[in-house]
Amino acid sequence: MTKRAILVLEDGSVYEGFSFGADADAFGEVVFNTSMVGYQEMLTDPSYAGQIVVPTYPLIGNYGINEQDFESNKIQVSGFVVREECLEPSHYLSTKTLHQYLAESAVTGISGVDTRAITRRLRSSGVMPGMLTTSKTPQQALEKIKNLPDYGSIDYVKQVTTPTPYQWEPTGSAPTHHIVVLDCGLKYSILRMLRSLDCAVTAVPCTTPAEEILALKPDGILLSPGPGNPELLDYIVGTVKELVGKKPIMGICLGNQLIARAFGAKTFKLKFGHRGANHPVRDLATGKVYITAQNHGYAVDPDSLKDELEVTHINLNDGTVEGLRHKELPAFCIQYHSEASPGPWDSTYLFKQFVDMVKGRGD
Repeated sequence: MTKRAILVLEDGSVYEGFSFGADADAFGEVVFNTSMVGYQEMLTDPSYAGQIVVPTYPLIGNYGINEQDFESNKIQVSGFVVREECLEPSHYLSTKTLHQYLAESAVTGISGVDTRAITRRLRSSGVMPGMLTTSKTPQQALEKIKNLPDYGSIDYVKQVTTPTPYQWEPTGSAPTHHIVVLDCGLKYSILRMLRSLDCAVTAVPCTTPAEEILALKPDGILLSPGPGNPELLDYIVGTVKELVGKKPIMGICLGNQLIARAFGAKTFKLKFGHRGANHPVRDLATGKVYITAQNHGYAVDPDSLKDELEVTHINLNDGTVEGLRHKELPAFCIQYHSEASPGPWDSTYLFKQFVDMVKGRGD
C-alpha cells in the first residue's frame, strides 16, 4: 500500500502520492466532486464513464463499501484520486474496504495528494485529460495524454447503456403505471424512486427505436442521465422527437439536454462542470431554492431555446439552465439529479410530479 504513483494533467502539472486499488495505468478527463459523502455512488455512477474523479472531501473510504449503495453493476470511473484513503472503515453494513473494491474491479486509485490544489487548478484552467501511473515518468505520461482522443469525441452512452431490456418491478402493491426508461447511463436510484411510487419499470437500451418503446405500452417515458457530449447523440435525439407528444416524458440531466436538442436547442461544455451535492437551484415559478445533487459537464444554451420550451429552473452559482418544460405537451426535464444518491432529497418530489402527469393523461 506504499507504492508511489503520480497523477499527471495535460498542462504538465504532477501530483505524487501512493497507489491503491489496481496497480495499472488509468486515463481519463479529470473532474472534481464536492460531495462530503457518497463515494460508492460516485464510483458506480455511469455519468462518470471516461473520467478520473477527485472528491474534494479529504477522507474517503471511512464507512467502507456495502451492498445497498451501488448505482450500477460495476465501477464506472476510470480512476479515483483521494487526499486520504481510510484503511479501517467502520460501518455495520460494510463488507470490504475501498482499496479492495477498486482492486477487485481493476480500477486504479491514488491517495496522499493535495486534492484541493487539483481542484483549484481545474477551476482556473478547466477540466482536462490526465493519467494515473506507477510505471511512467511524468514526461512519458504527458506524451501518452497528448495522444488520447478528446473526451468530447467519444460516445460513452453506448458504452454504459444496458445491452438488453430488463424489468424493475415494484414491491408490495400492484403497479399502477408502466414507465419505460431509456437507459443512457441509468442510476439504480431512479428505478428505486419509481418503484416507491408503485410504478412497474422497463429499462431499455439507448438505441431502442421509438416504435419499440411505444410497443411496450408505457404510461410514461423517462430519459435517464448519462455521460459525455450530447452533440454525439443525434440518434437518441431522433428517438425523443418521435416520442414527445405520444406519452408524458421526464428527462434527468442528460435527458434535459436531449429534450432541449430535440426542440432545436444547442448545448455547450462547461469550464469545470457541476459535480457534487450542494448546488443551489431556483424554481422560477415559486422562487423556492433547492439544494441539489449534480453531475454534468455540459449545459443547454438558453439563447438557442425555441418558443416551445421555457426555462423553469436556473443554477444560482452561474445562471445556467437547470430545468425546462414544454408549454403545451406533457414533457419536462431537469439538469440536476432528483434521485440524489449522493445528495439531499429536496427534489424527489419531481418523480411524484411526473407520475401525476402520467395519471393526468389517462391513456
